[in-house]
Amino acid sequence: MTRDTSGGVDRSFLMGTYRPPRVTFVRGQGTELWDSEGRRYLDFLSGLAVVSLGHSHPEVATALAEQARTLLHVSNLYGTMPAPRAAATLDRLVSGFTGAHGQVFFANSGAEANECAIKLARKWAGPGRYVVLSTLGSFHGRTLATLHATGQLEKHPPFEPLPEGFEHVAYDDIAAMEEALDPARVAAVLIEPIQGEAGVIQPSPGYLAQVRRLCTERGVLLMMDEVQTGLGRTGRWFGFQHSDVQPDVVTMAKALGNGVPVGACWARREVAAAFGPGDHATTFGGQPLVMAAVNATLAVMEAEDVPGRAARSGEQLRQGLLAIPGVVEVRGHGLLLGAGLAREVAGEIEAGALARGLVVNAARPDTVRLAPPLLVSSEQIDEALSILRDVIGEVLAAAGSTGA
Repeated sequence: MTRDTSGGVDRSFLMGTYRPPRVTFVRGQGTELWDSEGRRYLDFLSGLAVVSLGHSHPEVATALAEQARTLLHVSNLYGTMPAPRAAATLDRLVSGFTGAHGQVFFANSGAEANECAIKLARKWAGPGRYVVLSTLGSFHGRTLATLHATGQLEKHPPFEPLPEGFEHVAYDDIAAMEEALDPARVAAVLIEPIQGEAGVIQPSPGYLAQVRRLCTERGVLLMMDEVQTGLGRTGRWFGFQHSDVQPDVVTMAKALGNGVPVGACWARREVAAAFGPGDHATTFGGQPLVMAAVNATLAVMEAEDVPGRAARSGEQLRQGLLAIPGVVEVRGHGLLLGAGLAREVAGEIEAGALARGLVVNAARPDTVRLAPPLLVSSEQIDEALSILRDVIGEVLAAAGSTGA
C-alpha cells in the first residue's frame, strides 16, 4: 500500500504544473527534512541548489524576523537600507576575481535575472543587434523570453510564437559558436559554466575562455548564467572562475536568499550604464525583507567559507560515488555533482532513495544530481552514500534481471 504523505492537504486548487508530490515536507533544519508523518530525510538537493546554508538557518531566520518587524516594502520609488549593502557585497565577490566593478539589479527569480540580462544586452548593443546566442541543453528560465533562450527545443512548441531574437548552438562546440557569432546581429552570448538541468554537463577545458575571446574580438557581451552554479556551489564563488574567464554580465538567484525568492543581475559599470530610469523595473525586486535575507545569507557564506567547504565536501562525495558499482562517472564541481549511471534508471533510483529517506534528483535518465547544502557534514555524506549504494545496487540488479 502506498503511504499517504500529503498531510491531508487538498491540492486540487493548485494548477497542475507539477506532478503530484510523493512527499509533503513540513519542517527542515540544516540538511534534514521531516514529512507530514514525522519521517526524517537527508536533503541532498537543497530545493534545487537553493538552501545552500541548510533549512531554517538561524541567522537568516533572525534577519527575516527583525526586518519583518521593521519595514517590509515601500517600492523602488524610495530608498531603503538593505539593498545597497547587498549589491556592494555581490560586486565585491564578482570584482574580486574579475577586477571589474559593476552594478546590480535585484529581481525575484533566476528567470527574471536573465530577463534583465537580455534586455540590458539589447539596450547596450543598440538597434539591429538584438540576438542572444545560447547553447543547446541550456536552461535559463520559463518566461517567454528565457524559455526561448533555453536550449531545450522540445519545450518550445506549446508556447509558440516565442519572442524572436534567440539562436542556439551546440554546447562545448567552439566552431559552432564562432560560426554563429555574427557581430552585426548578435548582442550577447548567454551561457552556463556547467549545465545543471541538462544533467550536470561540464565543458572541455578552455572552451569558455575561447568563448570569451570570441566575444571580445567581436564586441559581444559574455553573460554567465550562474543561477545554479553561483555563490560557492562549485567550490568557487562562481562557476566561471574554474575557467578563468571574466564575464560582462553575471546572473544569480537560487542560493542568494537561502530559500527566499530573489534573483540578481550584475553587469560591468559601463554595460550597466546602458539602462536609465524606466528601462527596467520590478515591484518587489530588492525589497527590504528579501534583502535582509540576502545580507544574512552572504554574511554566513563568507564567515563559513562556503566555497572551500563545498570543494572539500564535494571531493568526499565524488570519491564515494565513484566507489559505488554502477556509477560510471561523476561530473561537476564542488557540491553540484551528477552521478552518471551504467543504465537509464535514474528515476527509479530517485524514488528508491526517497523511500529510504534521501532526497536526490534524476536530472536525466542516466544521471542522478546531488546538490546538498554547502554546510553538509562528513557524517551526512557518508549516510547518503550508504543509502545510494544500497539503492543503486538493488535497482541495477532488478534492471538486469528484467533485461531493461
